[in-house]
Amino acid sequence: MRHIDPDERWLGAVVHGAFFLLLGSSFARFLTRDQGGARTGWVVALFAVFCLLYVLGRFLAPAPRPGSPPATRHLVWLGSVSVVWVVLLALTPSATWCAMPLLFANLHALPPRIAVPVAGVLTALVVASEVRVAEGTLNPNMVVAPPAVAAVATAVMVHLQRQGARQRVLIEDLVRTRHELAVTERRAGVLAERQRLSTEIHDTLAQGLSSQRMLLQAAGRVWDTDPEAAREHVRGAAEITSRSLAEARRFVHDLAPADLAEHTLPGALAVLAERESGPGLTVEFRLDGEPGRLPERVEAALLRIAQGALANVREHAAATRAALTLTCLDDQISLDVADNGRGFDVDRLRDPSGPEPSRGRGHGLPAMRIRAGQAGGTLAVESTPGEGTVVSAAIPLAPLASAVRPVSHAPKEPAL
Repeated sequence: MRHIDPDERWLGAVVHGAFFLLLGSSFARFLTRDQGGARTGWVVALFAVFCLLYVLGRFLAPAPRPGSPPATRHLVWLGSVSVVWVVLLALTPSATWCAMPLLFANLHALPPRIAVPVAGVLTALVVASEVRVAEGTLNPNMVVAPPAVAAVATAVMVHLQRQGARQRVLIEDLVRTRHELAVTERRAGVLAERQRLSTEIHDTLAQGLSSQRMLLQAAGRVWDTDPEAAREHVRGAAEITSRSLAEARRFVHDLAPADLAEHTLPGALAVLAERESGPGLTVEFRLDGEPGRLPERVEAALLRIAQGALANVREHAAATRAALTLTCLDDQISLDVADNGRGFDVDRLRDPSGPEPSRGRGHGLPAMRIRAGQAGGTLAVESTPGEGTVVSAAIPLAPLASAVRPVSHAPKEPAL
């Protein structure tokens, strides 16, 4: 069942009411002025057929929806009513003004290129009928008034049809645009969630598995020669397994990192530095200023960046010392991760034409940059072969203040 617009229903009620009012007045005029002769019975029968056809068409051949082509049965009905009216007009001029509802019906159902000529024909028939029954001097209004009224009605109806067509095009464009926007937003959400999952897995499970592999390989190498050291490596792998399991559970439930559930950000960084320290690598944590209460996303981003940076130090830098420095300013908080390792060529890392990294590598720094960007900050890397590396993340805490007085954060030299 199609939905009928309230305005369309109101217009239809007015047109139908006008039809029956004009039909009644035309029939009354016929009975009082034109009745007589053998044609009276035919005229009364045609008035009845005209009224019956109009009523049946309202239910059996409804008008088409705006912008839709008329159905065949509606065109048949429109032609039948028009033919009956022409015959009735030829028999009695009293049916003249019944042309107005037919005019509106044609203009509503037919395209303008057909409706306008039809309206001209109906108007010409009305004028001819008025002139035919005129007595005495011809009244100019009989010739001028019907075309003027028909022209105004035709212009209004055609204008409304074209305006409605433009509105329908705009509405269709709006609906299509909203649909495309919804699809784009869903796609962007999927990509963002995929990126989040990849960084979470890299910073938690992948790093834990990498550490476990290194410890178990070390245990395998000294299993026969130094059982105590091998057992120590296995215990370390078991501890990493427990932490990775806790991270995985919180990751599944989309919670903050496990360390932040029990500590503040400085406390979590201190625990991380102590945990990453071991044979061959000493990690030190330093706090400059008081961070106060930070948004959860900022704390989580900085902790994950520290974890990723230390994972790179442990796996690639061959460093003996590293330092975590958390610096708290009024309008930003920054984290520096410095090491005294082998370093690398930053320009080659940025050069897309350089050698392709080995498969499975190279996700750490992009993941850290993504985390810093999601928190509204930036990530900088400074490194020179043989002189260590400094990874610096700076996140603004008051964007408006930063816009007025920007603060540039220069990475600290590793005090190692």
